[in-house]
Amino acid sequence: MSKILQYLKTNTFRNNILIAIGFVLAIFLFIYLGLKVYTKHDESIEVPQVKGLHINAAISALENANLEYQIDSVYQMDAKPGLVIEQDPEAKFHVKSGRTIYLTIITQVAPEIAFPKIKDKTLIEASSILKNHNLRIGDTTYIADIARDIVLDAQFAGQSIRDGRMIPKGSKIDLILGNGQGANEVQIPDLSGLTVTEAKFALQGIGLALGTVTYDIGVSDTSTARVITQFPGLETGITSIGSKVDLTLSNTVPATPPVTAPSSTQKQKTNP
Repeated sequence: MSKILQYLKTNTFRNNILIAIGFVLAIFLFIYLGLKVYTKHDESIEVPQVKGLHINAAISALENANLEYQIDSVYQMDAKPGLVIEQDPEAKFHVKSGRTIYLTIITQVAPEIAFPKIKDKTLIEASSILKNHNLRIGDTTYIADIARDIVLDAQFAGQSIRDGRMIPKGSKIDLILGNGQGANEVQIPDLSGLTVTEAKFALQGIGLALGTVTYDIGVSDTSTARVITQFPGLETGITSIGSKVDLTLSNTVPATPPVTAPSSTQKQKTNP
C-alpha cells in the first residue's frame, strides 16, 4: 500500500494522467469537429418558392439550390397538369444542403373511371351522378319525346357511351334529353289507291285526321272507290300531328295519280 502511495506522488504518474486526459480531450475534439463538418452545422439553404410553378421549373430551382426532391401526384379537375400545389418544407425555410423537398403536383394524365348509369335519369339526377364521378356536362340537346328532361342518351367524344366504359376523369359528357312534347310532325303518307276506310285507318295510325272526302263524277259505289288525289300531297313532305288530309276518290285509278288539291269542278262531296 505504501508503494502505491509513493507511486502516486511520482512525476511518472502525473505525466501519465496528463497524457490520458489529453488523449480523451483530443478524441472529443475530433468527434466534435468531425460531426460539425459532416452535418455542416453552420451552413443552411433557404428553400425556394416552387409552389405554383410547373414541375419542370420547380425541379430546376431545387437543383440549383442543391436540394433533393420527391414527387407525389394527385388529380384535380380543371387544374393545370404538372402544377406544384404543395411543398414541404415551405418556402424560405432553412435546411441543410441535400435536404429532400417533398412536392405534390397535379397529375399529367387523368385516371380513368367507369362511366356511371345515367340513362333514364332526370337531368338533376344525372348532373349529381356525373359530378360525384368527377365528370362534367357538355352540350345538352333536346329532342321530341314525352319524357321531359329525361336522359335519353349520353355521348362522349361524339359517340354514344355505354355504362361501365372506362373514360378519363374530368371528361365532358353530352346529354340528349326529352323536351316533354313528343314528336309533333310526321311524314305525309301516300294514300293513292286506298279506299276511304283504308285511308282513314292509315291516317289515324300516324296521328293525322281524315278531312274532306270528295268523290269523282260517276262514282256509284263509294265503298270501292279509290284515292286518286290527296291534299296536302307528298311534295309537302311533313305536316303537324292532328292535321287533316283531304281526299278525292274515283272508281277509275289513273296510272300516275296526280298529287293536287281537290278541284272546284268535282261535284259530289261528303263529310265523314
